[in-house]
Amino acid sequence: MDKLYWLDHIKLQDRAKVGDKAFYLSRIKQRGYPVVPGFVVSEEVLRLFLETLNSSESLVANLPNSSLHLDVANWRQLQQVAGRLRQEIIHATVPSQWVNTILTAAREWQTNFLIFRPSLTLATKTYRLGNTSGLLDAAFCYCNEDAIAHTLKHTWSQLFRARSLLYWQRMGVNLQEVNLAILVQPVKNAIASGLLIANSSGYKIQATWGLGLALTQGEVIPDTHHIQQETGIVLERHLGNKMFAYRLDSSKLNDAELADKELFTLDYPCVGAYSVEESHQQQYALTEEYLQQVITLGHQLKSELGNSFTIEWTIPEENSTPCLYITQVSTPQSAIPNIPFIKGAGAARGRVTANAYVVTDSHSKPEQLPKGVILVVAAITPDWLSLLEQAVGIVTAQGGVTSHAAILARELGIPAVVNVADATLLIPNGERLLIDGDRGEVYLLKADEATTVENSHQQPLTLPFQPVVSRQMPMIATQLLVNLSQPSLIEQVQNLPVDGVGLLRSELMLLSLLKGQHPNFWLLDGRKSELLEQLSEQIVQFARAFAPRPVFYRSLDWRSHELSANNFQSAPQSILGDRGTLSYVRNSDVFELELTAIANAQKDGYDNIHLLLPFVRSVAEFTFCRQKVEQFGLTQIPQFQLWMMAEVPSVLFLLPEYVKAGVAGISIGTNDLTQLLLGADREQGDITKVLNERHPAVMAAIAQLIQMSQTAGIPCSICGQAPAIYPEIIDQLVQWGITSISVEPEAVERTYQAIARAEHRLLLQAARRQMGQRG
Repeated sequence: MDKLYWLDHIKLQDRAKVGDKAFYLSRIKQRGYPVVPGFVVSEEVLRLFLETLNSSESLVANLPNSSLHLDVANWRQLQQVAGRLRQEIIHATVPSQWVNTILTAAREWQTNFLIFRPSLTLATKTYRLGNTSGLLDAAFCYCNEDAIAHTLKHTWSQLFRARSLLYWQRMGVNLQEVNLAILVQPVKNAIASGLLIANSSGYKIQATWGLGLALTQGEVIPDTHHIQQETGIVLERHLGNKMFAYRLDSSKLNDAELADKELFTLDYPCVGAYSVEESHQQQYALTEEYLQQVITLGHQLKSELGNSFTIEWTIPEENSTPCLYITQVSTPQSAIPNIPFIKGAGAARGRVTANAYVVTDSHSKPEQLPKGVILVVAAITPDWLSLLEQAVGIVTAQGGVTSHAAILARELGIPAVVNVADATLLIPNGERLLIDGDRGEVYLLKADEATTVENSHQQPLTLPFQPVVSRQMPMIATQLLVNLSQPSLIEQVQNLPVDGVGLLRSELMLLSLLKGQHPNFWLLDGRKSELLEQLSEQIVQFARAFAPRPVFYRSLDWRSHELSANNFQSAPQSILGDRGTLSYVRNSDVFELELTAIANAQKDGYDNIHLLLPFVRSVAEFTFCRQKVEQFGLTQIPQFQLWMMAEVPSVLFLLPEYVKAGVAGISIGTNDLTQLLLGADREQGDITKVLNERHPAVMAAIAQLIQMSQTAGIPCSICGQAPAIYPEIIDQLVQWGITSISVEPEAVERTYQAIARAEHRLLLQAARRQMGQRG
């Protein structure tokens, strides 16, 4: 290792050696901006290190085409190969002179803690780097020889994570073309940290207490300030939900027994979480003085970086007056300069470019859609599912993140942006669009721009969801289940690290079969046997795939207006409709058909199918259904369980009575529970921005249901969209004692990791309390 590249002295010709992250930071530091100091271990050092390994040839080869014959679509093989490569790096020896060089340089800062930030660039100009968020993680470490050596190897090894190998293969990039440098910076405890996100519509400033880790991991809801870019006037501000924060932990700094294993099983061994005092939770993390400093910084950087950029900032705890520093700077991942875009709400992750297919009358469903288009429509009902299978993206003018459009998009694994005001008027039919489901943005592209965008923003549209291919996962005690409806996804989903199917949505499962008609039409038309055979077959598919893991089949729950071809209404049409178990009491024919189908699955030897009753309004309704279940012999199988959805607020008062009536467990449906508690229709995106699952009333109801279930001795799951959309609440769910969490396939990995972090924090807190008692 010839030298380190200090941010103060990086030149244009060094860009390929230091990576884009370090290069852009060096540009603004050299122009006098308040940037945290740092130096770069260049990509050449990784090359030299790999040459010392036994498998260096395979490590630096183009893995998908190497002698390893790696099949990235086979996630088991991918994990095994990635694990072997990473272990070889982790167990190798870093030359002591390299470590001493880094340590000597770092000691100039007189700090006990360092952060290693991966900084990537591509050696060829054929590709553009694009969005690599979450691909490689920064790592904290103590400022000593052992920690530096371990963290250096750990950071390098991330290039050979399974998810990284999959990403580069999908992007068509040879791994030899990927340059990985490491930016090393000092870290101090922070009063507050956050982001400044600038675009043509203004500034958005986010802030949280402590280190920025809680914000970047999505574990808190930050304070948000919306700023008019031209004037710096604060247009809106929203107090976040900042119940805990992160700080540096010196307790193990001099612990000679800190083992290699701990360094790599814990994400951040020198960082600890702490609870924020309640009084601080009700305060903005940024005082007015510091808010103005961030706004001024945005104005200044505008001349350097243009209208669109993102910076990470921090206010370190210091003896003297604290100052604001920049820790990272980047151009926005989806920014397309000078191209107009419309803002909405990101409802399903991913980006895609395609032509718009605009439906101006959402009450008149098209017969069919051209394949590969982005559907633009006012709103969507569940019976659009078969049409959506032809689309690659969805834009709706109405709806929030729990609307039918959002749920169906996540079910199908396609990007979606909802609540785009006047979308059907602003977007011409046939217009070339780029939609960004992560940011909630819809770009209108001209012909020449479309070519440029598609060449420079090659998005890896691979599977409907990314397989879990990250580092080896820790064990978790909270059960993780999956929400499903489509048999076509079984093969991909059955091998995910889930404990079963927490919600088998019968309505979506049957839509393509029913062709938009209510099942009562099938019965009246003399097609009962045909419908029973097909329903039984589909239930068995799920039971077979997940056995012996449980599959919770939720019986049909249609509101009358959700089937466009449904003219069979036993009650006047309404927002709630004749839905849930009340509809079974009024006409039990279809419910009995479902019970027969489950009984047929039991006769075929599958004892892992359980029944989940939807939208139960009263104990009498539940009792009626339980008697039907017994009548059809389902309880003759000892393993069978009869659960109910906890989504009608009356359950908060009646749960003990339901348990006496025979409820074996409950699953909290946060979508309906939120609507009914707050009077907020899920299809009204402007309302649900404020009145959503994070509302104190909803969170209090969830906590009460979990506590009541524990008292009654029954399991309590949650299968609504809340944990997937707002992962910060998982910490509270685990703390309250939720039995299981059920999410869409695309949210499995991040939910798993959130559960693991929450359980880890609880264990640490318990250990500290125990140590305090001993002391």
